[in-house]
Amino acid sequence: MTEAALLEGAHALSDKIVGLRRAIHAEPELGLHTPLTRDKVRAALAHLPLTWREGPSTTGLVATLEGGAGAGRTVLLRGDMDALPMPEETGLAFASTIPGRMHACGHDTHTAMLAGAAELLCGRRDTLAGRVQFMFQPGEEGHHGARFMLDDGLIDPLPDAAFALHIMPDSPHGLVAGRNGALLASADQFTITVEGRGGHASMPHQTRDPVPVACEIVTAIQAMVTRKFAVSDPVVVTVAKIEAGTAHNVIADRAVLTGTMRTLSRESRERLPAELERLATHIAAAHDMTARVRIEPGFPVTVCDERAVALGEAVTGDLVGAERFVRLAHPIMGAEDFSYVLEKAPGAMFFLGVSHEGDDWRQCCGIHSTRMMVDESVMPLGTALLAGCAVRFLEKGFA
Repeated sequence: MTEAALLEGAHALSDKIVGLRRAIHAEPELGLHTPLTRDKVRAALAHLPLTWREGPSTTGLVATLEGGAGAGRTVLLRGDMDALPMPEETGLAFASTIPGRMHACGHDTHTAMLAGAAELLCGRRDTLAGRVQFMFQPGEEGHHGARFMLDDGLIDPLPDAAFALHIMPDSPHGLVAGRNGALLASADQFTITVEGRGGHASMPHQTRDPVPVACEIVTAIQAMVTRKFAVSDPVVVTVAKIEAGTAHNVIADRAVLTGTMRTLSRESRERLPAELERLATHIAAAHDMTARVRIEPGFPVTVCDERAVALGEAVTGDLVGAERFVRLAHPIMGAEDFSYVLEKAPGAMFFLGVSHEGDDWRQCCGIHSTRMMVDESVMPLGTALLAGCAVRFLEKGFA
């Protein structure tokens, strides 16, 4: 099975792929439970020789294709299904029909491209040796859907390799990008509560004002990041929200800071909470106050195996030419819960540029924008790339 045949087959499925994407886009669902999307996927693939598994924790699906050419390796392909709690302002004919929800991160396209890959590979089942697992996953947007699916035993046996795509609407049309090692950061959330003693704003000396202490903590965090963590192992700590007070002439009893911590290594991720707690509690103590630090763990670092990246680069080259694959010089500090899968199996995630051909991609709205747009003509390439990674790995492994 040549890559040219895969791409031709994907284009032949274009109407199905785009149709599924639009149906999902119009009815976006949030979190770990996406029954409408699950049912659309099941219906679209009901005619295929797949076995299905579901677990108790999510509406996630794993469809398995057993190759007809005998035993062999196992490869996993993943697409996520959930949307974001935000309005849509695209004006598309198939825009969200549910107020306050939008597929603004491209998960509708990921699911549709994966469904297309399933159809392509099922059509070539007799030539495949081994097994393909198609992982349709809800709960990527901060809900740990991949971890729940792993914990539910849906991915059993664990694959020998795993691949995923993520669209980028502000990247050149049809460009595929990847990198060895850390591709995306870990993401943990923190809350710091500074407890003081409120009173009248005209007499601050009779109070313990938590607001200036909270501000001191914010600026000290920036010094901590640059002075305690090496620039070669990047750390980002952003205080995104500060809450305190009820009126212009009242000193609050407490101030609450909320933010995100991003790292590119396990070592920095494990060390950062202790550094943050030491800083906040000691600054508060210097002002005769207390501070409590709470950490909500998020996703691990997304680490790509260099062999898997090389495989994806080779498949891209055979599909559309070597010039259409680029190696990213630096990681992106966003986060992905495909990282949970890559902790269990070697693999890679690739980015796929879906800006409209001829547009200045630098001016296009990025993911998580209310006006994010996708050039659907790129989706067959994504389908062929996923299928091609599976075929090449089943045939050759990482050789």
